Amino acid sequence: MLSHDSIWAAIDRLAERHSLTPSGLARRAGLDPTSFNKSKRIAADGRMRWPSTESISKVLEATGASLDQFMGFISPNGGSAQSLPPGSFPPKVSSIPLLGMAQAGAGGFFDDSGFPAGQGWDMVEFPAAPGSAGGVYALEVQGESMKPLYRDGDTLIVEPGAQVRRGDRVVVKTREGEVMAKILARQTARAVELQSLNPEHPTRVIDMADVEWVARIIWASQ
Repeated sequence: MLSHDSIWAAIDRLAERHSLTPSGLARRAGLDPTSFNKSKRIAADGRMRWPSTESISKVLEATGASLDQFMGFISPNGGSAQSLPPGSFPPKVSSIPLLGMAQAGAGGFFDDSGFPAGQGWDMVEFPAAPGSAGGVYALEVQGESMKPLYRDGDTLIVEPGAQVRRGDRVVVKTREGEVMAKILARQTARAVELQSLNPEHPTRVIDMADVEWVARIIWASQ
């Protein structure tokens, strides 16, 4: 399962594979050398800090590693990269539902809680231990409305039912059938404030009565 600890552990293992410290890996990727420091992984208020998909993309480019290889470092048993033969990575063992964002607004694809339902879903392989994927599913970005963060063809891994906090990237479905990927700026009992990923689009405030569900984006394949 993708978790805060497993993502950071994967970064540590990637650095280890290339005989680098986390700081050295960040420096090679053109990032602030302190970006991956362990002290940066938990905020002062105790909130977990996650590495951005942009940072991971730069790290993969700098090391020549593929996303599949990086995901291979996310080991459910906590094993280190050194326990794997060079160039060998755990296989993808689970499949999760995949749907295009343009189709997601149509009825019949989700239940009331935002979990996959009905027919018409494709399947995509997901690097997780059997059974650990749970209700996680994938949405394929279609169009350019989410640039520069997400581009046409990117895949968003979504976990309905996960706790969401201010600053999280989320997928929101309205009762009118609109599905959008946004940044959660604020949520109250009455309304949800959503910051657009595209700077050309304004922040939106939607009454909670008009929101069908909100699900957290836990990963993006870019």
